[in-house]
Amino acid sequence: MAGSLSRPAGCPCGIFPRVIQQPLLQILILLAAAVVVVTIARRLGLPAILGYLAVGMVLGSHAVGIFVASDTTNLLAELGVVFLLFTLGLEFSWPRMFAMRREVFGLGFLQVVLTAGAFALIGLSFGMAPVLAIVLGGAVAMSSTAIILHQLTDQAERNRTHGRLAFAVLLFQDIAFVPLLALAAALARGAGEFSAAASLSAAIGGVLAGGVVWAGGRWLLRPLFYEIAHSRLRELFTLTVLLVVLASAWVSHLAGLSMALGAFLAGMMLAETEYRHQIEAVIRPFRDILLGLFFISVGTLLDVELLWREFLLVAAVLGGLLLVKWLCASLATRAFEASTFKAVRTGVVLSIGGEFGVAILTILLQSGGADPAIVQPLLVATVLSMVLSPLILRNNKQFARFVLREKGPRATALSRENEAADAVAKREHVVLCGFGRVGQNIARVLEGQGFEYIALDLDPVRIRAARQAGDPVVFGDSADEDVLAKVGLATASAVIITFANPAVSISILRSIRRLRADVPVLVRTQDDSRLTDLKEAGATEVVPETFEASLMLVSHVLMQLHVPPARVMRTVGEIRGNRYAALRSIFRRDDARPIAETHAFREEQKSNVLPPGAWAVGHTLADVRARGAEVAFTGIRRQGILGREPEDGAVLREGDIVVVYGQPEASEHAEALLLAG
Repeated sequence: MAGSLSRPAGCPCGIFPRVIQQPLLQILILLAAAVVVVTIARRLGLPAILGYLAVGMVLGSHAVGIFVASDTTNLLAELGVVFLLFTLGLEFSWPRMFAMRREVFGLGFLQVVLTAGAFALIGLSFGMAPVLAIVLGGAVAMSSTAIILHQLTDQAERNRTHGRLAFAVLLFQDIAFVPLLALAAALARGAGEFSAAASLSAAIGGVLAGGVVWAGGRWLLRPLFYEIAHSRLRELFTLTVLLVVLASAWVSHLAGLSMALGAFLAGMMLAETEYRHQIEAVIRPFRDILLGLFFISVGTLLDVELLWREFLLVAAVLGGLLLVKWLCASLATRAFEASTFKAVRTGVVLSIGGEFGVAILTILLQSGGADPAIVQPLLVATVLSMVLSPLILRNNKQFARFVLREKGPRATALSRENEAADAVAKREHVVLCGFGRVGQNIARVLEGQGFEYIALDLDPVRIRAARQAGDPVVFGDSADEDVLAKVGLATASAVIITFANPAVSISILRSIRRLRADVPVLVRTQDDSRLTDLKEAGATEVVPETFEASLMLVSHVLMQLHVPPARVMRTVGEIRGNRYAALRSIFRRDDARPIAETHAFREEQKSNVLPPGAWAVGHTLADVRARGAEVAFTGIRRQGILGREPEDGAVLREGDIVVVYGQPEASEHAEALLLAG
C-alpha cells in the first residue's frame, strides 16, 4: 500500500497534542476504542469490520485527530491485507472450483464484467482516464465475502439456489481482486498515470515472482512443514508460517507487485496440503489484529464531514451503487437460466460493497492515484452499504417479491423450522437441549431404538448441516419458554440437557419446570460442583460425565478381574446412589487443563452438495473410496429423502447431499474427491 496517511494542514491535533502523538498511548487508545466499539457492533448484529471503521472515523484526522498514521502503522495495516490474501489462498480449492466452473468462471466473470463495465462507462462519461475507470469500476463491483457468507449461513440460505450462485460469484471476485490490486498498485506508483511499459514490466516480474513462489511451494513448503510438524514445537510451527507469508510477500514486492499477491500464491500452494487447517488456525490471530488496524486506517480516511456537507451526493452515490450492482448481478444470473425470482434474490445479495473494494479505493486515496473528490464519496458509499448489509440481506426474499409483485406465504427459515417442530410436537418424543457431540450421540441411539426426538441448538452452521442430513434440529434458545412450548414440551416423554455449563442448565431447568413439573429431565454436567443446585432446579437425574467415565472404566476392569457381574452392578449402583461420594476425594494437578484443550477426538459430520459437473455424479461410493476417501459415508439425501448408511454400490446423482463422518482433513479430502475425483 503506497503512500502514507497524513493529517491535513491546519487540522487540530486534539487537546493534548504532545501526549496524543506518543505511539504507545495512540495504540492504547485505539485498542480501548476498538474493544468497546466492536463489542457494541457485535451486540447489534453488525460485522466487526464496521466497528473498526467507526473507530478510525472517530479518532482519525477528519474528526478527533488522535490517530496519526505513520510509515510503521501503514506497513502493519498493509500486512493485514497480506495475511487476508494468504488465508484466502488457503481456502482456494481447485476441486471445488472445477466442480463449480460454470457458475464461477461463467456467472462470476459475467457479473464482474457487467458491473465493472457499467461503472467504468459512468466514469468515462465524466472524463475519467480509461484504466482508472476500470479499476474504480472493479473496486465497486466487489462484494463482501465475509459478510455475505456469514449472514446467509445465519439465515439458513447458504445452500439454497441464490446462496450457491452468490458463493460462486464471490469466488470469482476473490480471483479478480488479485489483478485489480496489481492495477491499483501500478496507478499508485504512477500517481494516477498508467504506463503500458511499466505494466508490461510488472507483468513479467509478476510471472517470475509467481514462478518462484510456485516452485518454492511445490518442492520446498511441504517437506519443510513435514519436518517442522514432526518437531512438535508449536512456536516453531508459528514462526515458520510467519516466515513463509512474509517471504512470499517480499518476493512479490521485489518484482514490483503488491505484497498481497505473493502471499495469495503461497496460500494456494499450501491449500492442498495436510497442514492447511493448522496453518489457518495459527495465522488467524495475526490476520485479525492486523486487519483490524487496516480497517481503522481506512476509517481515518473517511471524511465524516462529507456525510453532512454533501449528504445528497453521498446518498445518490449509495443509491446508484446498490441499484446498478443489483441490476447487473440480476441480469447476469438470469442469463444463466436461473428463474427471475432467484436472479433478483442473488442480485440483492451481491449489491453490497466489500472489503476488497475498500482496500483498492484506499490505495488510490492514500497514493494520490485518483482525485479524492471522486474516491471519497465512493469510499463512504461502499462502507455505508456494508453497514446496511444485515438489513439488505435479511430482506432479500421480501424485496424480490415486492419487485416481481409476487404473492405467497412468508416461508422463512424460521417458519419452516416451526412447521417441523409442530409435526414432531404432535407425538410423544424426547426433547434434546443442545446438539453438540453429546447431543448427536444421544440422537443416534434414540433413532436406532425407534424413538422420536427434536433438538434445539443456537449454532446456525451446525443446524444447517444437521437439517441437510435429515435430522429434526431447529434454531432456538432452550431456556425460552415459548420455544419449549413450540417443540411440544407438553407432550414430551423426556428432556435431555446436554450443555456442559451448569448455569445454562439451571436456567433451562427453571423454564421447563414452570411449564411442566412431571416430565423427566436428565442433565449432563462435567463434575459434581453444582449437583445440588441442579437437583433443586428440577433435574430428575444428573450425569457427571467425569464420574460416569470412571465408573465405566472401573466396571470393565472389575469384569476383567473376574468379579461377578451382579457384584459389579451393585457396586456401581451404590456409588450412584450415594451421589458419587466415593469419587470426590481426589488429588488435583497444578497444571490441569480444561478438557477442551486436551480433547483429541475431532471427528465431525459434514454435508456435501453435488453440483452439476461434480466428478462423483454417476459414480458409486465404492469409486470414491477407491480414490482414497478415508471417511464414513453416513447418509445420502436425495429429493428430501434421507437414506442412512448407504451401500458402497449406491450411484450418486446431481443435487445429492452426501453426509460424511471423519477428521476435518479427511472430510476435506473426501469433498475434493466428490467434486473433482
